[in-house]
Amino acid sequence: MAQLGWVAGSVTLFLFAVVTYYTSALLADCYRSDDAATGKRNYTYMEAVQSYLGSRQVWFCGLCQYVNLVGTAIGYTITASISAAALYKADCFHKNGHSADCGVYTTMYMAVFGISQIVFSQLPNLHEIAWLSILAAVMSFSYSAIGVGLALAQTISGPTGKTTMGGTEIGVDVTNSAQKIWLTLQALGNIAFAYSYSMVLIEIQDTVKAPPAENKTMRRANLLGISTTTAFYMLCGCLGYAAFGNAAPGNMLTGFGFYEPFWLIDFANICIVVHLIGAYQLYCQPIYAAVESWAAARWPGSDFVVRQYHPFAGGNFSVSMFKLVWRTAFVAVSTVLAILMPFFNAILGLLGALAFWPLTVYFPVEMYKRQSKVERFSKKWVVLQSLSFTCFAVTVAVTVASVQGITQSLNNYVPFKTKL
Repeated sequence: MAQLGWVAGSVTLFLFAVVTYYTSALLADCYRSDDAATGKRNYTYMEAVQSYLGSRQVWFCGLCQYVNLVGTAIGYTITASISAAALYKADCFHKNGHSADCGVYTTMYMAVFGISQIVFSQLPNLHEIAWLSILAAVMSFSYSAIGVGLALAQTISGPTGKTTMGGTEIGVDVTNSAQKIWLTLQALGNIAFAYSYSMVLIEIQDTVKAPPAENKTMRRANLLGISTTTAFYMLCGCLGYAAFGNAAPGNMLTGFGFYEPFWLIDFANICIVVHLIGAYQLYCQPIYAAVESWAAARWPGSDFVVRQYHPFAGGNFSVSMFKLVWRTAFVAVSTVLAILMPFFNAILGLLGALAFWPLTVYFPVEMYKRQSKVERFSKKWVVLQSLSFTCFAVTVAVTVASVQGITQSLNNYVPFKTKL
């Protein structure tokens, strides 16, 4: 919001919400081939692409989906570690004053988060962990509400930062026009990342029971979910900008726009960490399922791959040695990559850019055109193609800007020595 300003910031949030809802509705209809209510089920995003667009586009879909899922795991590790480190800083500032040197290395917190994910990664598939998703949603609501409340209190009581219609000002908040452009595009990437759930939409829809038809339930879920999150995005963005102006931190709960009440900030950051523990698993389950299905098909007679062990007598929980080793290795690698790339906003912008056009717009639009037999060069075809091309142009621009931001961050970066 600080980069875009009042007008562009609010309009951009609204437009991303509208586009995401529309294309998510198209994608939900593609869960079943041919007929949205009675056709053959597609259990994964890649199966849907295979059914509608053929094998030539499946590799591109798989590349986009799994690169983004891995990237999201890395991004969540970074974000959770920053919130965990903020717990120490909040207590330090409360005891020693706001001018005290309370910097803390984030590497240890990333390692602890990774260890916790090794344990949680042994949970069953998406069908069995609805409770974890509910817990994550409650945590998300809690810390968002706290952020909104603190920003509103700051706005009312003051002091507040300087806000402008066009966001950060050249020569005042940023050094030159080039920096303004880069930061504006990175801001678009951050917004895109906030709406990038399409990569797991089909997998989530596969957990929905029918009747009513899965696509109808998912449409309602899309509307409710996007309406709620957009309302919070608007409140957090607008009130946070009103409170801190063009100097607003990238994360107002960890950037210490607020210092007191420290216990409430601590609670909000605990909620963030708990939320991301659940969200990490939600986004990683499709990766786990894909690799384990491939391994089972490749080595059907291997005890290491297919034999299930029941560590708890009388329980439904089971684990294979392959599952234990593979999932542990995945979490370990993603944690190390997070430690090596701890650039919060730039990483989120890059992930948002890479996910938005192909998975949120391109494939839903292309599958819908095949399903509905949209005639080439018809009015609807032109509108859909224009939407896809516009989002593609935004994705390219934001990707370049995010890479530039990461490159710039690397200039002053020392491995394993990142401080919050």
